[in-house]
Amino acid sequence: MRLALHFPDFSMPGAPDSLRGLLADTAKAADDGGFAAMTVMDHWFQMIPLGGSAEPMLEGYTTLGFLAALTQRLRLGTLVTGVTYRYPALLAKTVTTLDVLSSGRAFLGIGAAWYEEEHAAYGVPFPPLKERFERLTEALEICEQMWSDDDGPYEGRHYSVGATICNPRPIQRPRPPILIGGGGERKTLRLVAEHGDACNLFDLGPEEVGRKLDVLRGHCDDVGRDVGEIQLTLTTPGQDAETDGFLTRMEAYARIGIEQVWIRAQAPDPAGTVTRIAERVLPRLEQLG
Repeated sequence: MRLALHFPDFSMPGAPDSLRGLLADTAKAADDGGFAAMTVMDHWFQMIPLGGSAEPMLEGYTTLGFLAALTQRLRLGTLVTGVTYRYPALLAKTVTTLDVLSSGRAFLGIGAAWYEEEHAAYGVPFPPLKERFERLTEALEICEQMWSDDDGPYEGRHYSVGATICNPRPIQRPRPPILIGGGGERKTLRLVAEHGDACNLFDLGPEEVGRKLDVLRGHCDDVGRDVGEIQLTLTTPGQDAETDGFLTRMEAYARIGIEQVWIRAQAPDPAGTVTRIAERVLPRLEQLG
């Protein structure tokens, strides 16, 4: 099992002045320590469970560009971009730029979006859930076309693109991987089967996650796809990552097919925590699965 680092909370000691150094030190510790990926959220406001808009939030892709310059091995992406946040062709261009400047380490993390309050505050339309999923399907199709040899137009119900030109092309071939976040069984996991290179589920317990993976396998059977082509990942808070209980829980997840787990960077010393986990936990975690 691989280990990835999610940095969702910028309410760190000394913020905002300290954030540049804290992010840099944490990314370097994760890169040197053998973590597989590092991600940030794509939000304009902090989520309510982490303090809401009163707490700091950095823009995701600017942050990832900063991290790309400091690291050599970590895969980089958002966990995840809401489909309403950016026009799809521009999103593909943004991820391509990250891929080129990171020497082929970017991935597209995308989902249907949910945080209505920040949309209202910034004047960004927040359509009903049904339409957001329609837009997500079209966005995936546009990104795939942007990263293909077809640079012609795209006409959808919600998006119309005159030309899917992407120059330069991504470093990765045939394209940067696409991770679709969420565990909705009827729509989200169906989109994973149709378009995703990875899925990301929450830590709901091995039994419930295993049931959702069975749903994903059913969707893959329906569309004629091998589920083995899809990386199965999980996000967990990870406050217990330095305990035996964490490894016991991850062993249960590995048995049902989870290949990579994200843990959160922990205040007040995220770099120190990452260094300890890399030394003490990662070697044992890599033996699972």
